[in-house]
Amino acid sequence: MELKYKRVILKLSGEVLAGQKGFGVDYETVEGIAKYIAELSAAGVEVGVVIGGGNFWRGRSNSKMERTTADYMGMMATVMNSLAMSDALKYINVSNRVLSAITMTQLAEPYNRENAVSYLREGQVVIFAAGTGSPFFSTDTTAALRAAEIDAELILLAKKIDGVYDCDPMLNPNAKKYDQLSYQEVLDQKLGVMDLTSITLCMDNHIPIAVFDLNYPENIIKACSGENVGTIIEEV
Repeated sequence: MELKYKRVILKLSGEVLAGQKGFGVDYETVEGIAKYIAELSAAGVEVGVVIGGGNFWRGRSNSKMERTTADYMGMMATVMNSLAMSDALKYINVSNRVLSAITMTQLAEPYNRENAVSYLREGQVVIFAAGTGSPFFSTDTTAALRAAEIDAELILLAKKIDGVYDCDPMLNPNAKKYDQLSYQEVLDQKLGVMDLTSITLCMDNHIPIAVFDLNYPENIIKACSGENVGTIIEEV
């Protein structure tokens, strides 16, 4: 299969890594995703990965907790997920690096754009951990920011549903699925596929977003070949 995109960011929610357990890390699920990342890398695609932390931490659990404290706890959760993905990739002999926006040298390298690009060019998978390193920014924003910094050609946005809908398809069986959207349509309709900061960053830097169902991990490969397997968000 000929691949259209040569450098991509794969954005995974933390919940995806939990599999059917709903909490923590389901290693079989992580292994399954790692195999498709390996396939992409073997085909010559330079792959960056950003993982959320929602399988461990969803934000403030009490009104007395400071937002900054809660956000830093969430960043730590992304580090755990990044290490799990790194381990699964190593197990199948895929060279990779974990780069953390928060310094923790015993676990990961500090994030540096030049190093990240260098590792990608060498064919290593780069896993971006600890979000942006600052509170008040989501891992969606991290994915958009890192994509812009490393000149990624596409963000692969893995979800538990098969694209973007005009309302929640779990609540409304008549929800309409979009095959294609512009950035402005996402913003105007407040579709919630990514936060507004993320969509704006992608729009300003002309980075398309492919939203697809990770229940079918082969969609990672199909999306990189240019096949629309869910919803594509781009300039129209």
